[in-house]
Amino acid sequence: MIVGVQINASWWVSGTWEGRPIHEYLERRDITAVFRFLHARGVSYGAMAALVGISANRAAEIAKGVRQVTAYEVLERIAEGLNIPRAAMGLGRAKDLASAARTLAATSSGEGPNAGPTTAVGVDGVGEQAGTLAHVRAELDEALASSSVTPRQLDLLEESAREHMRVYPAASPAAMLSLLATECAEVKVLSRRRQPAAVQARLSGTAALLATMCADALMRLGDVGEARLWYRTAMQAADDSSEARLRVLVRAQAAMLPYYFGDLRQTVALAEAALAVKAPASSSTALAAAGRARALARLGAAEQARMAIDHARQLFDEAGDEDCDTAFHFPAKRLLFYLSGATTWLRDTRDAYRIQEEALTLYGQSSTVAIDPALIALDRSICLVHDKRAAEAAATAREAIAILPAAQRTEIILTRASDVVSALPGEHRGAEVAELTDYVQACREHARTLTRGPAALDP
Repeated sequence: MIVGVQINASWWVSGTWEGRPIHEYLERRDITAVFRFLHARGVSYGAMAALVGISANRAAEIAKGVRQVTAYEVLERIAEGLNIPRAAMGLGRAKDLASAARTLAATSSGEGPNAGPTTAVGVDGVGEQAGTLAHVRAELDEALASSSVTPRQLDLLEESAREHMRVYPAASPAAMLSLLATECAEVKVLSRRRQPAAVQARLSGTAALLATMCADALMRLGDVGEARLWYRTAMQAADDSSEARLRVLVRAQAAMLPYYFGDLRQTVALAEAALAVKAPASSSTALAAAGRARALARLGAAEQARMAIDHARQLFDEAGDEDCDTAFHFPAKRLLFYLSGATTWLRDTRDAYRIQEEALTLYGQSSTVAIDPALIALDRSICLVHDKRAAEAAATAREAIAILPAAQRTEIILTRASDVVSALPGEHRGAEVAELTDYVQACREHARTLTRGPAALDP
């Protein structure tokens, strides 16, 4: 024991921390709570570090919950250095366990001192085997129940993910990526360690939501390759979570990427994969159906698209969300946003204008999200092209971009504006169209400056 540091063994029997007996924390091997408990009794983190043979910086990280202790050898040093009864932490002697394992292996193979037919083993031998086996079973139970993640840590991770989902739709995608990267790194560290199934399922669920936001942000910035990889990671995490609703959500969200930057048939395939998941109707199933309808319309499959629109409306009536701007929610205004795209590409311009007006009214009443109204305005531009109103189409597209904050003029918006130009016949490309083309290029150059690198996708 270090001079001047006195750790009373009775603390571990009668002490409490945050209103609960300290032995409950010892049973869970919650070393963060143990260090904080001692610090509250006047033991410095430096003294604890010296007693258990770790650095003072590592001891402080453990006390802050930044680092968890899972290595058996370190747990043994902590028990010995801090005068904690080994039994309180469920610690057996490692050499005793190794000896027991060798004894079991030798007995089972008939090579040990008690080798021979089972019928020849005496009562004492059977009792010894049973005792050793029970010991190993107890250790196995303990290993299966152990976790380096406390329930509070899981709660905090999930609360943090929900907060990111709340602010994400109105935030700059580049700014969000730096925040999300920190959260993903923490989940990655925890997921690398063996966790009980229930704990790992919650970690994977959080990872799925964070990865989907990363993918969406990268999509908005036009980094198609990285977005695709992050959606793949999100799908893997969602599948690992065993939550059907997350499997639907991630696939429905991933279907957006090929709609804006790829093969529309992939959008249909991903949306159908989301709808094929055996899960109750939810806002994500309504999103998947609406995304499928929009892609089918753009592919020219008019009859299938109209059936898909009816399906999306039906699913929304069953499970659509109330008005909300949180990421991955699907309120009425977002349904109308998708139906705007579907009716636009079906060339049903009368219905499209009506739906767009209704959607923009809803967004204007209660939303801080800028990107959806801008994309709806760009749908309107395409409708104007269909109605042979080229100058008005170009002016509407330019205004849709101009009203956005500079950080929101990302590649997803600029590419849709370029779609407007591409849809115009050459003979109708007057001054307004040339002005739109120049403006899009200027915005693209500015976006490259903001992100300190070239946009991933050029027109």
